Amino acid sequence: MVLNIAFFASGYNGHTCVQKDKLVQFVKDLLQVEEEAITNSLINLNVKKEIVLESQERGIELVYLYPYYMAELSIAEKLIRLRDSENNKEIKKFKQELKKLEKESSMELSDKQKEALELVNEENVCIITGGPGTGKTTVIKSIIELYEAHSKKVVLCAPTGRAAKRMTEATGKEAKTLHRLLEIGKIEEEVSKNMEHDVAPIDADIIIVDEVSMVDVFLMNYLVKAIYKGTKLILVGDADQLPSVGPGSILKDMIESGEIATIHLDKIFRQAAKSKIIVNAHRVNEGEPFLTKEEAEGMESNEDFFYIRPNTQEEMLYEVLTLSSKRLSKFGDYDFFTNIQVLSPTKKGSLGTKELNKALQETLNPPSDFKREKNSMGVIFREQDKIMQIRNNYDIYWEKKEPEYEYGSGVFNGEMGTIETIDEIEKQVKIRFDDDKEAWYAFSDLDQIEHAYAITIHKAQRK
Repeated sequence: MVLNIAFFASGYNGHTCVQKDKLVQFVKDLLQVEEEAITNSLINLNVKKEIVLESQERGIELVYLYPYYMAELSIAEKLIRLRDSENNKEIKKFKQELKKLEKESSMELSDKQKEALELVNEENVCIITGGPGTGKTTVIKSIIELYEAHSKKVVLCAPTGRAAKRMTEATGKEAKTLHRLLEIGKIEEEVSKNMEHDVAPIDADIIIVDEVSMVDVFLMNYLVKAIYKGTKLILVGDADQLPSVGPGSILKDMIESGEIATIHLDKIFRQAAKSKIIVNAHRVNEGEPFLTKEEAEGMESNEDFFYIRPNTQEEMLYEVLTLSSKRLSKFGDYDFFTNIQVLSPTKKGSLGTKELNKALQETLNPPSDFKREKNSMGVIFREQDKIMQIRNNYDIYWEKKEPEYEYGSGVFNGEMGTIETIDEIEKQVKIRFDDDKEAWYAFSDLDQIEHAYAITIHKAQRK
């Protein structure tokens, strides 16, 4: 029982460990047992290598589930080994090469961006972080051009299908999901994580991982296991984003450790500064309020941010439904099923995702004689519904017909798509995901999806 409580206190709420004294008190209050019995159970679990007890400074003792501890230890050891190996991918006369790149591509890099590129050249492992609009994508594109000009193989990847697709669109070079890159098959998702799971070694000179804030401790461990010594690893992301849904806070912890060379891009570029969304995002990070109407009028900006203050939940729901169904389409080229997403901080309540999805489905995709539907455990799924995969399925088969035929297996937590066909005869549902792969789900597998007219902010980060 103590093991289950430890799991709840760590991985289920995003942590990889818990303070021993807090765990003991929690179990004591919950189960009404003596402290001695709890301590003895922890000792026995430690002996069996089901947990790890680690002493910290100031007399603090931490309790880890064994796989979580070993994953953290493995990541630290492998990152240091990569960091300290010989820098044999370094470009000689780098500053000259950088000037040549700027001249030939008409690209004007800021001092911080140049510093980031020099850091990449000098270090085997580095972190490039910064908020929206600070030029992280430009740095990635420059890395590709610089190293490919020297016949180095650059591999791009990201933790989710949506993030990989954005990376491909921004750079013009294919980016893969980490699961696809590592050729990860079915991995046990229970407490006894298989730490020895085989992953495909990555054939690359330079590996660039975008949106690292989404990567949890287990996926990061699989990644570093697959990297050869001498390969450059560049980790890119926004440390101010929410941490991963899975256990760990990889990007933030690596930065705070001081062990990995890091550069923080902080200049908002002129084009990005026209976006009120980006400007307000930086203001929030700095503890400042949103732009006032007067401030916004004094700057050359896009009309991409509106702060609406309804007084009641009913008024809020009205605003969401009318904005989604007609008002935004009149304002600009906005269509709910292609470029509008409703976010909520919570699943519960009248404005949580559960109730919002019901209301939005009724408004945007109501019942029709021309659309088939399926009731699955009280949830109505209808053709043309917007849905999201809510857990990893490493086995499900998919096909992609354009731009060229491709097939594979695996649909992962956070991937979004649309229900195209409900087949009552075969008892299957066909879903087309946002990266254009198509998969058939048996009716018995519909518990793996949920409506995605509205999604939580945390889920949106995984997209």
